Amino acid sequence: MEVILKEDVNNLGHRGDVVKVADGYGRNYLLPKKLAMEANAANKAVIDQMKASAVRRSAKEKSEAEALVAQLNNVTLVFERRVGENEHLFGSVTSVDIAQQLEQKGFNIDRRKVQLEEPLKQVGEFHVPVKLHREVTAHVAVTVKGEEAAAQ
Repeated sequence: MEVILKEDVNNLGHRGDVVKVADGYGRNYLLPKKLAMEANAANKAVIDQMKASAVRRSAKEKSEAEALVAQLNNVTLVFERRVGENEHLFGSVTSVDIAQQLEQKGFNIDRRKVQLEEPLKQVGEFHVPVKLHREVTAHVAVTVKGEEAAAQ
């Protein structure tokens, strides 16, 4: 099945690309989530208009992302979690936690843009990449501290 991507899809292509995908992937994931549309003659005519507007939109998004990178690189997030032996956390710090704390600081960042490969489960300082645009990535400093155990 051939589809035209309406949005950037990781490991598949960028907005405006015509890609060949498995029928099930196209019908059950890309089309219902409006990430793509079927590639037929009428839609291919529309794609030319989409590509022109996508170039303009991409340039605008990139300049906005570059402005946001300067602000995000100075941000430090601090999380306190209960710790066990060897400074191993009982919970973890996930991309959702990072996105929520960024939102509290006034940055509207989607959790999917936080490029955290696996949740942080150790005490320490980490630099977490936030992909704002396909060519622009910011790095947020995240500090995970151990919470003092309550007196029993």
